[in-house]
Amino acid sequence: MKLTKKINPNTSLSNSDFLNLIQNFESTGKIIDDRGRNKIKAFHIDENIINVKSFKIPNIINKFAYKFLRQSKASRSFNFANILLSKGIKTPKPLAYYEYTSWFQYLNSYYFSEHLKYDLTYRELVMNSNYPDYENILRQFTKFTWQMHEQGIYFKDHSPGNTLIVKNGTVYDFYLIDLNRMKFFNLDFDARITNFSRLTPKKEMVKIMSDEYAKLINEPFEKVYQKMWFETDKFQKKFFRKVRLKKKYLGRDTVY
Repeated sequence: MKLTKKINPNTSLSNSDFLNLIQNFESTGKIIDDRGRNKIKAFHIDENIINVKSFKIPNIINKFAYKFLRQSKASRSFNFANILLSKGIKTPKPLAYYEYTSWFQYLNSYYFSEHLKYDLTYRELVMNSNYPDYENILRQFTKFTWQMHEQGIYFKDHSPGNTLIVKNGTVYDFYLIDLNRMKFFNLDFDARITNFSRLTPKKEMVKIMSDEYAKLINEPFEKVYQKMWFETDKFQKKFFRKVRLKKKYLGRDTVY
């Protein structure tokens, strides 16, 4: 078995620290997210809290693909986190990634980052339109997304649970997580607005985001709103069709 790894030179953690976390991943740590595909746990090392994401071992086709044809999810998460930070977009500090392969296939992989204490995610706004400072947060989130687009970042998983929000009075900091699916290019109008499509099924939220984004890009509100709602509605119909099919044929729901 071959180990490939990369460690952030600015972390105080050592190779032995990361190996120890991997070796004890199943038996220790606090589960943060475990929805079957990947598992995230938090671990205490001295005064630090470290998040470790263990990626599910891929199917036989992807075992070959990740070995020979494309970067692993763990390495993409680490590399994309560093790109985001270099562009001024916040994400929990990347610490390392480790991946194991045999001579012909890809096996386990892990992504390590600093644990972030946050106040809410975008999902809370979707679930509760009476959330304190609701519209202000939503407008600041829209500006954050615009800043991301201005830096040439297209976050393919720009969805309700993938932005952590930290309160600083009436100012909010936004941190992206689940980073392994991103593209970097000069976004045109269609790409920018389509990137909002996965966030919410609520028309009133789309109207607020459209209003704020239209001001930022100096376009008419109606043009932005019509495009944003069209893409949102298209995604929602596709998403819930997928939910119905999974429930019917596999007996399970999909988490939005």
